[in-house]
Amino acid sequence: MTEQLPATSVAVLGTGIMGSGMARNLARSGLDVRAWNRTRSKAEPLTADGVRVTDTPAEAVDGADAVLTILYDGAATLETMRQAAPALRPGTVWAQATTAGLDALESLAAFARENDLALIDSPVLGTKQPAESGQLLVLASGPNAVRPVVWPVFDAIGSRTVWVGESAEEAAATRLKLVLNSWVLNVTHGTAEALALAKGLGVDWQHFLDAVEGGPLDNGYMRAKSAQLLRGDLEPSFATKTAEKDARLIVEAGRRAGVRLDVTAAGAERFRRATGAGHGDEDMVASYFASFDGEAP
Repeated sequence: MTEQLPATSVAVLGTGIMGSGMARNLARSGLDVRAWNRTRSKAEPLTADGVRVTDTPAEAVDGADAVLTILYDGAATLETMRQAAPALRPGTVWAQATTAGLDALESLAAFARENDLALIDSPVLGTKQPAESGQLLVLASGPNAVRPVVWPVFDAIGSRTVWVGESAEEAAATRLKLVLNSWVLNVTHGTAEALALAKGLGVDWQHFLDAVEGGPLDNGYMRAKSAQLLRGDLEPSFATKTAEKDARLIVEAGRRAGVRLDVTAAGAERFRRATGAGHGDEDMVASYFASFDGEAP
C-alpha cells in the first residue's frame, strides 16, 4: 500500500456529546469538515464554526479524504456507513471512533473490506470537556501506510495518539478502550456508592475527602464526580444510558475471553436502574440514584 498524504477534508458522522466538539476542533484546525447527524438540528450549530452540515451520510463522505465515525454503538455505525456507501471512494481512510465492542468491530471490519476502505480502529478516551477542548486520548491501530492521512484529524481532536497495532481487524485499540472504560465506570460507581452510603449514614462527605487527601486512596476523578453530584450538576459529559451500553460491551468482551467481570456486570445493572428512574440522559454519576428504592436524599 502506497503511503498517503495528510487529509485536508474529513466527514464526521455523528455529532452528539463527543462528535460536536470533535467536528468543531477539526474545522478550527483548518480542515474542510462536513458533518451529518441523525437529528440534523443537533448539528446545525456547527455551521458557526465553518462546518458544512449535510442531510445524508453519503453527502458528508462524498469526496472526503477521511471519514470519522463517532456514533452511539456498532449497529448505528454500520447502518450509517451503509447509507454512505454509494459515495465512498475505494481507499478512503475510515477512522472508527465509536465504542463498538469486539463483536460489532468484526462487522465493521467486514464492511471496510467489502468496500475497499482503509479502516483505523480509533476509539477515544475522554468525555465532553476534553472533546470540546481537543484533549482526547486517541487509541489507534491501523496500517502504517495510511496513518499520515489521519495525523491532522487526530492532532485536532486529541492531545495524544497512542498507536497500539498495525491492523484494525485485530481490535487492539478497542480492546484497550474496553479495559480503560472498565476502570472509569467502576471508579464512577465506587464514588456514587460511597457518597450514597455517606448520605445514608449521615457522614459529612468533606470528612471523607479530608481522610483520603494526599494518600493512595485519593483520586482526582472521584473528587470531580462527587463534586458534580453534590452541586446537582448532572449535565452529561457521558450519559448514563451510554455507560450502561459500554458496561455490557465490556462484560461481553470478558465473557469471550473467559473472564468473569462481576463488578462491571453489577455496574451495568446500576446504570439500568438509574436510567429506569429517569436519569438515562444525565451524567453517569447518576449511578448514585440506583442506591435508593425511593427518593434519593
